[in-house]
Amino acid sequence: MMKKINFLKTIMGCFLVLFIGCTNLDQQVLDGVIVSETGSDVIDPAAQLVSAYEGLRTLQAERDASGIEELVSDAMVGPTRGGDWDDNGVLRQLYLHTWSPLHQFLRDSWNNLLSGVFAANLVLENNPSADQAAQARFIRAYLYYYVVDMYGQMPFREIGSRVEDDAQVMQRAEATQFLIDEVEEIISSLPELSDPTVANKDAARFLLAKLYLNKAVFTASNPAGPYTFDPTDMNAVIANVDAMTASLAPDYWDNFVPDNSEISPEIIFASKNIQGVSGGNLRAVWFKSNHYNQTPGGWNGFTTLAEYYDKFDPNDHRILYWEPEVLDKSGYNLGFQIGQQYGPGGPGVGEALKDRPGNPLVFTKETQLLAGGATLETSGIRGLKYKPDYVDLNKPDNDYVLARYSDALLMKAEAILRGGSSGDSPTDIVNQIRTRAGQPTLSNVTLEVLLDVRARELWWEGWRRNDQIRFETFLEPKELKNSSSEPEKVLFPIPAGALSNPNLTQNPGY
Repeated sequence: MMKKINFLKTIMGCFLVLFIGCTNLDQQVLDGVIVSETGSDVIDPAAQLVSAYEGLRTLQAERDASGIEELVSDAMVGPTRGGDWDDNGVLRQLYLHTWSPLHQFLRDSWNNLLSGVFAANLVLENNPSADQAAQARFIRAYLYYYVVDMYGQMPFREIGSRVEDDAQVMQRAEATQFLIDEVEEIISSLPELSDPTVANKDAARFLLAKLYLNKAVFTASNPAGPYTFDPTDMNAVIANVDAMTASLAPDYWDNFVPDNSEISPEIIFASKNIQGVSGGNLRAVWFKSNHYNQTPGGWNGFTTLAEYYDKFDPNDHRILYWEPEVLDKSGYNLGFQIGQQYGPGGPGVGEALKDRPGNPLVFTKETQLLAGGATLETSGIRGLKYKPDYVDLNKPDNDYVLARYSDALLMKAEAILRGGSSGDSPTDIVNQIRTRAGQPTLSNVTLEVLLDVRARELWWEGWRRNDQIRFETFLEPKELKNSSSEPEKVLFPIPAGALSNPNLTQNPGY
């Protein structure tokens, strides 16, 4: 017997996520109903849970939520190189804070996040086990965190409600408390951390720490601040971090190699990729910056900024690591790449690479929003965070890291500095992380210092905008952008098409 699902219900379910595609359930549209080819009378919650986890892969895309969080900050820019990488100026608009409600990346991010929510809701609507339900609710909460952080409003449906009706909308403060309550309710039903690609107790503690740390931002009467951090919330951050079972990896780069989830005790939560089989767009982490003539060749796009690069000691292990296999097969270092670039074997062994006109391929410290002339292909320091999977560059085995213990430790240090109580010293916490990176210890850590500490440890991992807003630096001038941004830019606009739901209202200033 083929399962029939009310066509209107399915369409309206997709309408909830605003004209995005439904999760692939091997279905066809026939005579006004959705017909399942699985032969099942119900959706298998275990199979649907796999689809919900696949919804997390949206965070791997360089043009989706986690990529946007970097592209609007001081850490990354996507310059236009002649006819390359222009896309009608959408990348420049992000960096310059000149986006509108029609910006395609902001629209697609909204849609993709809510598509993942929809996939998680399908698990909850089909009689899952307690374990399956807890995992689905965590995935939903994790994706909703980005919706609340980026857009400030959260479309929501009670399980079993009429999908013909418009989705309810929680405003930012209400949504924040809902997510805190939701994660605290399910944490006891989640497994202990063993496989970080499965929702687990440490992942829940990480998300709770993020929510409590940002609660002052998410509940502020003025989204642009100033923010008042409640010591009770800071104590909740500390308690959640202290309860974690994860630990720092001996080597920073263990977190980003092809078998990272298997070898690093630091990864708390990750989006799973399977070598040669399936995955998200993780290949973009090397393609988006690599030059065409490098190995592997890339799209010659994103760079970091000189001001951001200067936050690092040039010998910091986190931006300069000559990993043997990468050196042998690609000729470059992991981290940030600057200066003359070489082919496999690297300096002294590999070929000194050239750009397409035949000039030396020398990545410059300075970059330009509109590159041209001699700097067309070479302007800007390139970043490579994940080690290439040379077995399959297009479907790599690196899992995309969504939560790391070093981030949790830095949240704890920040919570102490913002009034939380702990017997631990924030300076000692930071020095653990600096020592691993081969950097000298600090004698004192302030909030201003900590923001740069987070910049160095978490570069290009999708947290920079969130950090800058919380530290109230996001609206300030930055390299290649000399003026301050309008206060409303701390939130993105609700995409124009989404406003067909009358319960959504456009954010102020758009």
